[in-house]
Amino acid sequence: MTTATDELKDLAERASAELAGASALEALAWTAETFGDNWILASNMQDAVLIDLAAKVKPNFDVLFLQTGYHFPETIGLRDAVAATYSGINILNAAADQSVAEQDAEYGPKLYERAPDQCCNLRKVIPLRRTLANYDAWVTGVRRVDAPTRAGTPIVQWDERNNLVKINPIAPWSDEEFRAYIDRNGILENLLVAEGYLSIGCAPCTAKVAPGADPRSGRWAGQNKTECGLHG
Repeated sequence: MTTATDELKDLAERASAELAGASALEALAWTAETFGDNWILASNMQDAVLIDLAAKVKPNFDVLFLQTGYHFPETIGLRDAVAATYSGINILNAAADQSVAEQDAEYGPKLYERAPDQCCNLRKVIPLRRTLANYDAWVTGVRRVDAPTRAGTPIVQWDERNNLVKINPIAPWSDEEFRAYIDRNGILENLLVAEGYLSIGCAPCTAKVAPGADPRSGRWAGQNKTECGLHG
């Protein structure tokens, strides 16, 4: 018997081929037309590029922000500025089951130093999965140039881990295209970017990037870790 999950998986596989060369706006228009209100856009609040693009095709949609308890003040500031600027969006602050203090009490302080994968799982992956369970699709800002692990990212794919359709509208964008969109459209951007933080996550695990270095080299610097588990 065909299940709803099977139908979504088939839809993702067809769309992966049909939208392989789609523009970001075309991919987002397909998302809005196909899923109505049953999709969510994930943002780490490094910038509002993806939110701005989505608002051009659908002014009202849900935005997922993982409230880890470890964010820079600048990141929270951008979240609030985005909410004020794009009044139609609904930001869902997905938090972990435990506060940072409660996690410290159970596992010891600075779990992110001793067991970063476990910390990411508790504060990011589990809240993400719990939130995504309410939707048929999610939209991400993953780009192929972000890291070697993302080089083959399609515009539409089936997310086996979370059991829903995953849309990556700006997957093909180069750094130059991304920067040009920000500058041309006056897009809101985290103040830390101008200070050299080119891939912003939790404050304890994010560092400035050396000139010319891989933007994600500032994440979990000095540790054998390149992903938080949300995308791979």
